[in-house]
Amino acid sequence: MSEALNLTIRYQDAGEGWVTAQVVEIPGAISEGPNRQAARENVVDALRTLLTADETSAGSDRDSEALTLTVGS
Repeated sequence: MSEALNLTIRYQDAGEGWVTAQVVEIPGAISEGPNRQAARENVVDALRTLLTADETSAGSDRDSEALTLTVGS
């Protein structure tokens, strides 16, 4: 089974040449960079950090399964 999870990155001028990027659907997934591409890379990294569970909360019981989210360009 293959499903796409579509998320939205919103870009805003952060002043002094910087760009803020935020994943609208994920509170806390926000970052910035000196240009749009760098801001995108940084916010994807922030999203990865937010969605990566630590070992104690991930668990390994039989009622859980792995989910892989692939971010494309």
